[in-house]
Amino acid sequence: MEKQLEIRGLSHRFGGLQALTDIDLDLKKGSISGLIGPNGAGKTTVFNIVSGFYVPSEGDILINGRRINGMKPHEIAAMKVGRTFQNIRLWSEMSVLDNILIAQYYRLGYGTADVFFRTKRYLRREAELTKAAWELLEIFKLTDLATEYPKNIPYGTQRRVEIARALSLDPELLLLDEPAAGLSTADAVELIDYIHWLHDRFKLTIWMIEHQMDVVMTLCEEITVIDFGKEIAAGAPDEIKNNEDVIKAYLGTGELA
Repeated sequence: MEKQLEIRGLSHRFGGLQALTDIDLDLKKGSISGLIGPNGAGKTTVFNIVSGFYVPSEGDILINGRRINGMKPHEIAAMKVGRTFQNIRLWSEMSVLDNILIAQYYRLGYGTADVFFRTKRYLRREAELTKAAWELLEIFKLTDLATEYPKNIPYGTQRRVEIARALSLDPELLLLDEPAAGLSTADAVELIDYIHWLHDRFKLTIWMIEHQMDVVMTLCEEITVIDFGKEIAAGAPDEIKNNEDVIKAYLGTGELA
């Protein structure tokens, strides 16, 4: 199957701290995959490198066969890579609609003069972007909250807004950093159905970091486990669940729930 993402020999250092060491990983196009590990294992560092926030110290990252080392976040986003964050990063003083709209401005197609003179190009593109944003609000059942500020809506709904914003980039690869963080058990069950729906509706490749094992084991076809910045296991959920190194990393002894 065609590869959406390839990671080869990825290592990263923060000064004298070795955060990642020689990570190799492939994501198949159209798959739902997981990246798990104990707190501080380096999972979000991997996501930050893939999405352009860090430049890797060593190794290569390829998206659809194209090397992206050193590219800026907006350049990687333009390659149809969307991203959510472990801690929700919505603009709290902007409306839900504006949060969706602003994510699309990397592809405006007009300049300052067009805005000043309100040219046909400016008006046409603004209408197109607004229409696309409203369509996403409808898909995510957020139309009633279009003018509301994210700080005034429930946490779980903020998560939906963040995912909708990521999808406004029209991604092929969607990185979800702990989408179930802060959710109740009931909400996490709903999230599983929701991610399945997103995957099918938008024809996405989804890569997720998650600590809730029920979510990971139910959703993911392949799971990679890292600990202290090193890969310790990779495989199907049943293989990971019964892997002694994984159990030891999470619990010391016993069985992974």
